[in-house]
Amino acid sequence: MAAPMTWRRLVHSVYSPAIAGVFSRISDRFFRAQDRRRGSAMLLLAPLLAQAEPAPRHVSRPTGSAGAQGSDGLCSHFRWMAEQVPAFRVPGAHIQILTSPDQFYQAVKARISSARRRVVMASLYLGTGQLEQELVDCMEEALQYAKENRRSPDFKVSVLLDYTRGSRGQINSRTMLLPLLQRFTSQMRVSLYHTPDLRGLLRLLVPQRFNETIGVQHIKVYLFDDSVIISGANLSDSYFTNRQDRYVLLENCREVADFFSDLVEAVGDVSLQLQPDNSVTVQDGMVHPYKGNREDFSAAARKRIMEVMSSARVRQQQQLRLSREEEARSEEEEDTWVFPLVQMKPLGIRTDEQVTQRLLTDAGPDSTVFLTSGYFNLTRAYMRLVLETGASYRILTASPEVNGFFGAKGIAGAIPAAYIHIARQFYNRVRQLGQQERVHLHEYHRPQWTFHAKGLWYYLRGQDRPCLTLIGSPNFGYRSVHRDLEAQIAIVTENEALQSQLQEEQETLYRRSMEVSDSTFQQPNRYVKLWVKLVTPLIKNFF
Repeated sequence: MAAPMTWRRLVHSVYSPAIAGVFSRISDRFFRAQDRRRGSAMLLLAPLLAQAEPAPRHVSRPTGSAGAQGSDGLCSHFRWMAEQVPAFRVPGAHIQILTSPDQFYQAVKARISSARRRVVMASLYLGTGQLEQELVDCMEEALQYAKENRRSPDFKVSVLLDYTRGSRGQINSRTMLLPLLQRFTSQMRVSLYHTPDLRGLLRLLVPQRFNETIGVQHIKVYLFDDSVIISGANLSDSYFTNRQDRYVLLENCREVADFFSDLVEAVGDVSLQLQPDNSVTVQDGMVHPYKGNREDFSAAARKRIMEVMSSARVRQQQQLRLSREEEARSEEEEDTWVFPLVQMKPLGIRTDEQVTQRLLTDAGPDSTVFLTSGYFNLTRAYMRLVLETGASYRILTASPEVNGFFGAKGIAGAIPAAYIHIARQFYNRVRQLGQQERVHLHEYHRPQWTFHAKGLWYYLRGQDRPCLTLIGSPNFGYRSVHRDLEAQIAIVTENEALQSQLQEEQETLYRRSMEVSDSTFQQPNRYVKLWVKLVTPLIKNFF
């Protein structure tokens, strides 16, 4: 044991981008022979600095009626999605855009308390504060009610978290949920997803604070009976108080809820199972994520998860065989399509990436895309599409003061400065290419808040309200595409009330922003130290 401990202390003391690259490459050679091009993901900086080159151009959003495209035009414009992913038709009146952390928190609490059949929650982690304890108390009350009430004999609670983030520290997500697991063993399931990429030497040497950068379970789904909230928010106090994110509530949409329940169950099946004594086990017949063969694990996990996608497609085809009368009746009520998009590249699943690329590719000169990410780090592919397609783009990202790492200690404290450097490179590239009329960069400002919103709003030609939004966990960056498990939904709607909700959500976020200009980077707080600038291209080389 002495030698490993010596190495561990050494890594803790001199952990740096260069060492990260070396160990990651060693790990890739041993454990990911078929995917050598991935490089390092060991750094806390890695999630943000993948690329920052290409650039854009901008035009003002076209005005006109929200329904200018017409029903046939809107449906035909996005019909291709149904050929790639499951498609669920729902009434737009059943969808509500939540706008604040407190509204999100209260919605989760209320629906846990009223659930009678199932509560299914997927998050990166569960926090350990008072607000999080109140959520656990709500789950306990619901479980106790079901146990005492014969009307809810099959009520179950299933929680999916990331293993590395959920196990950090002595008091953590696991210890928060253990009392429920011990008391309601048959009704409670806690699954901890462990990436197959954190294994061997890499797992031994990477400090606990950094190991989640290798890859995590990043899906954020909160499901209660037949209603579901899709979001980018975790179950932690700042996400309930002063960390701005996005959230959409789909009420009484059973098919959508069933899909995400099945998806979380499938990921849970390939995850480690938390036991009442705080140990973890692998389900019978499943390959261990970091002790077993990596390719075998990925193949088994991909098969299990794709079963959910395939089953949903089969059900979808069956539902499309409606009589003409039923179809005509549903036209007015079910005016909205929901497309679940899943990205799990470590397991070979890329539907979100493929759909997002197609959306950006098809964005024409008279379309406008409002795109937001708390961490401005578009992949090279997405950046190239922003640069080469003709749509107008308004990109919203966090100002340094609302970056989640602002004021952090150690190397993490340099992350906001690194984003400044990337934003400046991007801005300069836009100007060099003369595209500043087509692509505009905005920064979100709000005192005492942080910014974590992600997604996009898509305005077609002739519309003054968006007809499509992407909302969920992906950040459009390298980690989202290549490292983590992600899920979001594309909502395509002809419902004018829902379109107005989406427009108000988008405008409210951008109202708190300022457009980036030359003077932005002349401010004293935008100074970037030389070593941060040097680290940025080094990290890019690993992605």
